[in-house]
Amino acid sequence: MNAKPLLLLCISLACFIFSSCQQPTQAVAVNAANDVAFREDFSGASKPTYTSAIINFKTGDWYLADALIGTSKSDVTESGAAVRIRNSGKLGMGFDVNGAQRVYVGYAVYANDQPSTWQLWMSTNGGDTYRQVGSTITAGNRTVQKIAFDVDQTGNVRFEIRKASGGKNRLLITSLAIAASGVVNTPPKSSGNNEQLTATAGDNSNTLLGNPTNALHNLSSGDNYLIDHGYYIESYNKTKCTPNWVSWHIGASDLGNVNRVDNFRPDASLPNGWYAVDDDDYKGSGFDKGHNCPSGDRTATTQANASTFFMDNIIPQAPNNNQRTWEHLESYCRDQIKKGNEVYVIMGNYGSGGTGSKGYTKSINQGKINVPARIWKVVVIIPNGNNDLSRIDNNTRVIAVDTPNDNSIAPDWMQYITTVAAIEKATGVDLLSALPDNIENVLAKKKFSGGN
Repeated sequence: MNAKPLLLLCISLACFIFSSCQQPTQAVAVNAANDVAFREDFSGASKPTYTSAIINFKTGDWYLADALIGTSKSDVTESGAAVRIRNSGKLGMGFDVNGAQRVYVGYAVYANDQPSTWQLWMSTNGGDTYRQVGSTITAGNRTVQKIAFDVDQTGNVRFEIRKASGGKNRLLITSLAIAASGVVNTPPKSSGNNEQLTATAGDNSNTLLGNPTNALHNLSSGDNYLIDHGYYIESYNKTKCTPNWVSWHIGASDLGNVNRVDNFRPDASLPNGWYAVDDDDYKGSGFDKGHNCPSGDRTATTQANASTFFMDNIIPQAPNNNQRTWEHLESYCRDQIKKGNEVYVIMGNYGSGGTGSKGYTKSINQGKINVPARIWKVVVIIPNGNNDLSRIDNNTRVIAVDTPNDNSIAPDWMQYITTVAAIEKATGVDLLSALPDNIENVLAKKKFSGGN
């Protein structure tokens, strides 16, 4: 053999060896995930358009931006559906899992589109900030490919998939699975095959009972703007500078010994140009900074407690309403947890004009912040367990309360018992919409009469 071909062969071998050594250590091609504790295949839900929305899949709420759920012949799937992402869209978990050693993602190219790239991102603070995990991945195959990312993360963690390039070329995400040493917050249900493990349907999701106003995380929906703070979800009203409603779940794992953080602060994640309410805006107003999702419902960790002090979780609330009537109802709900139950809560307000310690007013802070006339809450109580939505029936305890935002209010919340149907009529919201119609109709007319 002459020297030139030999030299070329040596260079080729050297390049091959170097390339092999440079393969990313955090993104490894795999055929199947055999050690998963959590798996989502994005089936069982419908979203035919690319508009941003939160969708409830089997594992909980996921945020889809510039993405839809594809079920056509051109959508390569593992279980009949895939998330189809275009432009710079993304797919993200609206909830945390407890620990992740490895994340498996199934992906493909839609129809005859050209390749595009995507990235896996991770948050350990409830979605406030993210960092990329592993390498940027290229999707260029019409058949499902699998990739594994080594994460080795303890504690609460959630993930996003972000389309990084390719413009209008569409990316398909066919599944996401997590191998975790800890316990998944939405407990897995085994079908006898590890590859088919899926979490129970939406258990402990903050919007298990539905999205009362079909709020969207979209700038065009400014007065019905969906915000997921991880520990609660809300519809925010940028005109009123208060939430329309806030929805959350309370379980034993949410209650601990963490002291009240008391760090009221603006929500820096609000879109540019929106007024971000500050702690000082309430000073001298005669109204309390009234929590929707209470500090006392999130005492397991400092992070959870601190999340409740974002000012977009706050309304101007008459002091006696907040400190007596509302506090008594909140304590009642937490007592239910100690008795072996779990609780789903939706709180909201309507109208303008309340009476605080300095008298009646329709707004505070020079008209920027609306003072609601009425404050309501709906509470659903069920025994601890899994498959929560399927366990809610005609006999489930439901509490509906509608109070005046008035400092002369009675301390006994039972005096303000009403029905879900009455709150819906007064506000126009659609409560308990995730329940089957026959059960929803019965519970909406139920009037709580007391009990343990």
